[in-house]
Amino acid sequence: MKKLRILAIKFKYLGDVIIMIPALRMLRRHYPEAELHVLVASEAAPLLQRLDWIDRVWAFPRSRGKVRLSESMPQIKALRAVGFDRSVDFVGNDRGAILSRLVGAKERLGVAAPMGFRGRKLCYTTTIEELDLTRHESVRDAYVLSGWDVPFLKEELEIRLVPPEDDIVNDTPLPERSVICHLSTSQPKKEWSISNWAELYQRLRQDGHRTVFTTGPSEREQKLLADLRAISPGIDALPKLPSLEAFMTVMVQARLFISPDTAPLHLAAGVGAPTLGLFGPTASSRWAPIGEKHTALQGGPCPCSGHLDECDQPVRCIDTIALNEVYITAKAMLA
Repeated sequence: MKKLRILAIKFKYLGDVIIMIPALRMLRRHYPEAELHVLVASEAAPLLQRLDWIDRVWAFPRSRGKVRLSESMPQIKALRAVGFDRSVDFVGNDRGAILSRLVGAKERLGVAAPMGFRGRKLCYTTTIEELDLTRHESVRDAYVLSGWDVPFLKEELEIRLVPPEDDIVNDTPLPERSVICHLSTSQPKKEWSISNWAELYQRLRQDGHRTVFTTGPSEREQKLLADLRAISPGIDALPKLPSLEAFMTVMVQARLFISPDTAPLHLAAGVGAPTLGLFGPTASSRWAPIGEKHTALQGGPCPCSGHLDECDQPVRCIDTIALNEVYITAKAMLA
């Protein structure tokens, strides 16, 4: 008897893909004998390839605002050749809708999201109303599957990734009792002030905790480390790491991971590190890691536009999270 072939699509950013994992696990539980494939942007594929209950991960090229047909068409042809019985698009944006239609599964489930081109709904055979934005993103993803009567399992909402092998971890050691502080995100408005990080470093150091700083690979993000060193010349910082797997080897060893709202926060939670998330313009109720080991602090209300990279208010919402609040919370988590 032919296996049911299912394709799950989430063509968004790294953090969004990590948050989709609980929904994928629910899908797998409901269809234990099915052949489960997942289509994501190329940079996110290595995360899912470590999950042995996914049969195949398709790494699709993505460039913001660009259509790369020369790279995309061979992938689309290969996907069509699989002959999927079902596909589910967790986002419902234009690109996900078009991919759903081009792949050509017999049953195509998608989110009836607002906006977009007029024919978007026609790309799906079944649509489901988008759950409101007050719900956690992992719940929103799981809700999409109710279009196939996949039961919601609250106990599955915690992200669980496969930790790297011990020999890889040993090649990327951290100083003992290390607290890892991640400085950067893709949007400067989500980043806590460097002066706050410098003072937090001093307080944790006085308590006997070794603190190591890390940041993203871009020139702007690396400059944050340089700015921190200008205030606190003695800080420990990780070098640029060559891959997601290398970054995960560091997260496994963290005694506590402190970070603003960004993909590394979810990576750390996924490999079992306790996390302290700092949320300003984004809602912790929607994006913070779920589980007893994780804590989130939320900044005050702010009218800055979600479309801007920089907060345009006199006091940025992320900086309304007081240094003392972060320090006391971190100290309690480390106790």
